[in-house]
Amino acid sequence: MYAELITPDKTLFQGEVKLLKLPGKKGSFQILQNHAPIISSLDKGDIDIEKEDGERISFEIKSGIIECKSNRISILVNQ
Repeated sequence: MYAELITPDKTLFQGEVKLLKLPGKKGSFQILQNHAPIISSLDKGDIDIEKEDGERISFEIKSGIIECKSNRISILVNQ
């Protein structure tokens, strides 16, 4: 699945991912391949990304919003 993580100033990440862990307003959640369509607000915390090659990276955010549809994920955040 393809994900992009964007701030108002720059793109923090874009590429193929295997797993995303996100800090939702009502608790953390994960997105895997073929996840049901979702739009959700994000709270302060870390976004953890596991890339297709197994590499893991993390980004700290203050807030944001995510949209997932047809294995394409857009995450707009404030850092």
